[in-house]
Amino acid sequence: MSGSVAAVKVWIPHEEGRALMGPLPDGVTVEIAPRVDELPSDPATTVFWVPPFLAQTDSVGLLPKMASLRVVQLLSAGADVWAGHTPPGVSLHDARGVHDSSTSEWVVAAILSYLRSFPLFARAQANHDWTARRAAPTDELAGKHVLIVGAGSIGAATTARLEPFEVRVTSVARTARPGVHAVSDLPDLLPTADVVVVIVPLTEATRGLVSTSFLAAMKDGALLVNAARGPVVDTDALVAALSTGRIGAAVDVTDPEPLPPGHPLWDLPNVLITPHVAGSVRGLLPRGYRLVGEQLRRFAAGEPLANEVIGGY
Repeated sequence: MSGSVAAVKVWIPHEEGRALMGPLPDGVTVEIAPRVDELPSDPATTVFWVPPFLAQTDSVGLLPKMASLRVVQLLSAGADVWAGHTPPGVSLHDARGVHDSSTSEWVVAAILSYLRSFPLFARAQANHDWTARRAAPTDELAGKHVLIVGAGSIGAATTARLEPFEVRVTSVARTARPGVHAVSDLPDLLPTADVVVVIVPLTEATRGLVSTSFLAAMKDGALLVNAARGPVVDTDALVAALSTGRIGAAVDVTDPEPLPPGHPLWDLPNVLITPHVAGSVRGLLPRGYRLVGEQLRRFAAGEPLANEVIGGY
């Protein structure tokens, strides 16, 4: 992208984003578009669009009406809903870095909560039952081998937060690099890991990555943690593996999502479920709109934008 842009109409989904973006160049007009059924003006004249956080296919369906669009800047780290759907001449950018702290915090909290039996104690508290402490001693994180599948910025942040817990961390990415194994090494790595954390983007290559064979390769008593996207895990295979009691799981995402009432995952005793909230924290908007402001200033100056999504990544 080269040459400055004289006039830019921008849509953002939050009113508070105006202040959080910081000073913007002359010629940038900001409008609030909280939903695709609540648009402030003609979509055909919007140049820079920040869709609602975790927007789904109804938002993508607006793209054909946006004739002047040149940039889609997401507030999410995942771009699976959008990748491959932006028309020629429109660049897609994710929020890499915005969710590092929140998602890595969720991963650590989920691991600790599961291993230290917090769901059991929460149920006991609801029943005013002190006798839960008489159960067998809980597990612990210290001394565990944690395998992180997905060595991006969230994976790195997760590693940094886990290291003080006296664990050994192994990272896996699409291709090997110094200190990081390749996905092809998973068959050898999975049987050695006590905790397997999945933080990969959803692409055709990662859809169903956690399969029957993946789960079968995990050691007895291991914990699967999914902070990626629901379809990265084969749900039927996960239910079957969990139903044996051989492994456990902590998931923030499911397939289908929302997880419908009556789905067998709800009632399995060895699974901890949160409703896709890892990135939904109070710091999301300040961090997200700081990125949006930086991107807008780059765009108006004709400079390259950060975090462009190419090939789903």
